[in-house]
Amino acid sequence: MTKDRLLAFSDGVFAILITILVLEFTVPKFQTGHLLIAMLQQWPILVAYIVSYFYVGTLWLFHHDYFQALKSIDRRLNLINLLMLFSITLINYPMALVAETLNRGNNGDIRVAFIAYAVIALFISGTFQLLYFYVGKHAELMSEKMKRARFRKSHSDPLISMVLYILAIVTSLFWVSLGAVFLLLGICFHFVAYLHLSNALGQK
Repeated sequence: MTKDRLLAFSDGVFAILITILVLEFTVPKFQTGHLLIAMLQQWPILVAYIVSYFYVGTLWLFHHDYFQALKSIDRRLNLINLLMLFSITLINYPMALVAETLNRGNNGDIRVAFIAYAVIALFISGTFQLLYFYVGKHAELMSEKMKRARFRKSHSDPLISMVLYILAIVTSLFWVSLGAVFLLLGICFHFVAYLHLSNALGQK
């Protein structure tokens, strides 16, 4: 498989996933004259969607720029990419769990939903760490531009996000709000990681 075909396939998966995320929106049940109240009560799904859209969108930006900077791919890298895409497609499930449990308001269920989200996010970051490790061991896959890039700052980025997600899991067991903060920090850190990659590659 060529790099262009891998990128085309991956872009298609990201596009479908983002489409699926928005399908969680449904017309609420409401009594005549009370539509606005019913819509406002859907705030959990809106918040979960915004966070997940930002998360998936940032992962797509990173994935696209990183693979564009490669000179070529091999079979193992293709398999790693499939694993990455698999992990990312799982995000719709915990997003739905978070939205539903926030709507119901049970603290125990909210805890489980946040932990499920953090576990999937941890899995995703682990696949990106695997990507960094594999490409780092196979310089023949890198373009000259990537070889010249300074990746020292970004090589530890997946590990940092993994630490944040582990903290989210552990703290959620005792304090759900703090667990949510660590979860959001982990998601936001992916944008920092993307900026590190972009700067290293000299992109504007």
